[in-house]
Amino acid sequence: MKAMFLWWSLAILLLIQIVASALELEMLDYKSEHFTCSKGISNCTVKAGAVVLIPECPVDLEVQPVLCCRQGTACRPCLHIHLDIQPRNHQTASYMHVCYNVPELGMEICKILEFTVIPAALDGQATSKQAWLSLLLKDNAVSFNSQVTVYVCSHHSKVVLPSVDEVCSSAAQGVVEECDRHSPRRKLTCSVPSFSALIDQESHEVRLQVNKADDSPYPLEMCLQHEVNGVCRTCKESTVPLHSVTPCMCFQVWWNKGDERSHRSISCPFRNHTELLQRNVWENVSVSVVQGQMNSGGAMLSWNLTAPCRVEAEVWPCQKGAGLDMDRCTELVAFRQRLSDDIWRENSRGHWLMPGVFEDVVLGLDLCVMVKGKNSELGPFCPIDSSWWHWRWSLLVLLSLMLAVLAAICLYFLHGKLKRWAWEWYQKECGRPNRGHIVLLSPPDVDGSVSELVCELGSSLCAQGFSVSVDLWSRAELCSLGPLPWLHSQLQHLDSQGIRAILVLTQAAWERAEDWVRQWDQQGQQGKDIVQGVEKEEGGEEMEGEDNGLLQGLSSPYADVFSAALSCIKAEHKLGCAGERFLLVHFEAHSAKPPSSERGLPELFQGLPMFHLPSQSQGLLAELAMGPTGPEAGIGGHRV
Repeated sequence: MKAMFLWWSLAILLLIQIVASALELEMLDYKSEHFTCSKGISNCTVKAGAVVLIPECPVDLEVQPVLCCRQGTACRPCLHIHLDIQPRNHQTASYMHVCYNVPELGMEICKILEFTVIPAALDGQATSKQAWLSLLLKDNAVSFNSQVTVYVCSHHSKVVLPSVDEVCSSAAQGVVEECDRHSPRRKLTCSVPSFSALIDQESHEVRLQVNKADDSPYPLEMCLQHEVNGVCRTCKESTVPLHSVTPCMCFQVWWNKGDERSHRSISCPFRNHTELLQRNVWENVSVSVVQGQMNSGGAMLSWNLTAPCRVEAEVWPCQKGAGLDMDRCTELVAFRQRLSDDIWRENSRGHWLMPGVFEDVVLGLDLCVMVKGKNSELGPFCPIDSSWWHWRWSLLVLLSLMLAVLAAICLYFLHGKLKRWAWEWYQKECGRPNRGHIVLLSPPDVDGSVSELVCELGSSLCAQGFSVSVDLWSRAELCSLGPLPWLHSQLQHLDSQGIRAILVLTQAAWERAEDWVRQWDQQGQQGKDIVQGVEKEEGGEEMEGEDNGLLQGLSSPYADVFSAALSCIKAEHKLGCAGERFLLVHFEAHSAKPPSSERGLPELFQGLPMFHLPSQSQGLLAELAMGPTGPEAGIGGHRV
């Protein structure tokens, strides 16, 4: 009995030593070892790279979990990747892609190992395995209890790192950082939340529920992944649409403890709903196909199958029919392949990718790819027709050119209108303040309809940008200054401001001009004194005393202003510039010539530009805009 007990004790002790030795990871100094090469290989460098699929390369891959330490302390988990290579005789400068997939990462990470082979140094070596590369991979995402898959060309190796509890129970407890955080004093912080997933057929969604009994002061975090070794991506929603749920969908739930590595609860609740959810997998399967040429000159058909989960299926090339049989795709014999479970890789979207190629296919055939699963058949998936894409881009370029030509033609024909519209806008918005000053004088009679037309004309000229003074609007100034001083103040800056005076011609104005000329001829020298008085800057009061004979019988101050204007016109006639300062307007609704008059226009008004309104309104505006000087003065009206 004692012998039996002794034998079992020795066996248990031996087993404990074996397990302990398995859990005691090799410790390497991270500063002294990163990327090293064997004799015969030089210039070894490592840098970040992109995911590139290389079907085959002469290499043997070995991956081993180790502890990366700094001077024997502060150890963290990392991977030691050892590559035995077989350099070709002609090979000198070379490179190799090493990719790894860690569930805690958001995508697959790759490194490019660059090196130079020295053929002379390899001569005489006993075996090609003496040429090797060694990469020490230390990444914050490589953690205890995680599964890492390393890819090199078509080779891959899966490694599961031991858990924190397993490592801390070994001799490494004093040097591993995680062991301090998982000491017995902190057992209370290592609890994990429990959750369940309920399928709601009515709302077509899956509800994720966390057990309310699992209370924690830390915020709850959750992530979603496809397959147990897939990348887990953060999930903020507590519901998932039913059409996107697959049997391989898994969830991780944990309490977020800040900078501490939290224990997670991992569950794949839909594995028992394969028949219900398998259709979602096949509805999201896609295949891209590309025709190419091998190095030997033969034709090949490359394909990439993408699915939410790794599926069991067969793929084969087929020849698509023509004419009435274009929906048929005839299988090419001896090319059928079964999807391997070892070559799947996860892409950035969280789906799984399987690459493949059919070599030595017949060139010139309209080839596609078919896929057959357990209960479904998909396809055909055909290469994109490059000629169709070329025709599509050519059509797009042609349409762009046609639109450009059409736009140029429209601009050519609309150039004149656009220029005119721009000029009118400029005149309206920018040209108003500088169009000059106008003095508008009423006829001597007091006719309400004529006075209304005079006010409308003054408002219209203001709207066109002119500065307008109307005697009807200046009654207060007329009463305070008197008719002659007021008119003199309006006309005294003619040369500097381009002032023009407009007289409204009616029957009363016609008769007043004839009477004024008649009295002028009768009084002779007295009329000359009146003219001289008007020309003097301070002669207003003097004129009021001397021209009583000419201004008798006037019934309003506006009549006095009109008579004073006649004196100014007479003076300008003597200087030969009356037509440059004064012009006449006639409202067509009122007759200008008295019935009793047998002669033409009064002598005093002859030579002045005259415009009939409203028919010659544009001509009046043109005359006022261009100014009194130049050969075009009087355009739109006529000299009388």
